[in-house]
Amino acid sequence: MASTSFPKAEIKIVLLENIHSSAVKSFETDGFKIQTFPKALSESELIEKAADAHVLGIRSKTQITENYLKEAKRLLAVGCFCIGTNQVKVDAAMRHGVPVFNAPFSNTRSVAELILSEIVALARKLGDQNRFVHEGKWQKSATGCYEVRGKTLGIVGYGHIGSQVGVLAESFGMNVLFFDIVTKMPIGNCQSVSSLDELLKSSDFITFHVPETEQTKNMISTPQLAKMKKGSYLLNASRGTVIDLKALKAALSSGQLAGAALDVFPEEPEGNDSVFKHELQNQANVILTPHIGGSTEEAQLNIGLEVSQSLKKFINNGNTSGSVNFPSVDLPLQNQAHRILNVHKNVPGVLRDINSIVSEVGANIQAQYLSTNADIGYLIMDVDRALSDQVKKRMSELETSIKTRILY
Repeated sequence: MASTSFPKAEIKIVLLENIHSSAVKSFETDGFKIQTFPKALSESELIEKAADAHVLGIRSKTQITENYLKEAKRLLAVGCFCIGTNQVKVDAAMRHGVPVFNAPFSNTRSVAELILSEIVALARKLGDQNRFVHEGKWQKSATGCYEVRGKTLGIVGYGHIGSQVGVLAESFGMNVLFFDIVTKMPIGNCQSVSSLDELLKSSDFITFHVPETEQTKNMISTPQLAKMKKGSYLLNASRGTVIDLKALKAALSSGQLAGAALDVFPEEPEGNDSVFKHELQNQANVILTPHIGGSTEEAQLNIGLEVSQSLKKFINNGNTSGSVNFPSVDLPLQNQAHRILNVHKNVPGVLRDINSIVSEVGANIQAQYLSTNADIGYLIMDVDRALSDQVKKRMSELETSIKTRILY
């Protein structure tokens, strides 16, 4: 069986926001048609320039809206070449039969290393000292500067990144505590605490590695900052909405906190030519970076490969492993068969109707796998080559069908 029934040279893959060349090369090797844009596109620009895309690749700035999904009739999949998928209306994409893929692992080390470097930088006031020397000032002093060895690091969110931060922090001689709403197995000598309050009261440094949800929005504000140790430090490289910035500024100004490092912000510029203004600019011992946690050559190369591989497996084989909004299906290819891929509403009787079509047509099913979630079902079915077109046509005509395609 060939990889796909539709000629690959006519499958249009649109990549935005300077996605790494590793992804471009990966797609080109398979013979796909590639179009790239250096920046994010607005909703109207997306509809104008990428409504005919079969696959859309984005990073963190482009917003995939319901309106775009309605216009993108050919869209098969969306690839987020980053960790998060908040920029995509994933439920709407699911209802349109479009799986969304991301890269949950590829920039883990890059973010973890940045956090450790910032912990040391805050403890030694390196940001301020660097600026002073560039300004011609010589202010050598040990006052308020510390080793991180023996200090306690609190990690909020002990996932892929948080756990790696813990490993690196231990190698610095730090004690590591973590809090997560899901029970996690500690790595090394890291210790779980039972509540966020316990972590706040016990830590010299606190770093956040949580998703953007209603529960994490402004999860750190005046009451939480007041519970932190006086003279402690806060770091955030997760989502900009996690920290109440006015409350943080007040805690820094009062001396409750000795410093902070922020890599993410509630509102971020769309491109490198934008002017960025922030209330914490020029605040003592505050490190502000432009969302560079995953911005290393290694991370971007790996993200390009990870997401492009997931997208190619879906296009070529129908494999949805790793999709954030689709049932996970991975069925080995069968010889002497054509593969039908069907996304349908998850209502009773759909599989009965599909199997009835197969029976009426007189086709033989070599392999079949169905997985569902609360809203949709995703079916992979390998059937006789001679009758596959008839089966596909009739399946696509079912009222319950959302999207059906065939692989020869």
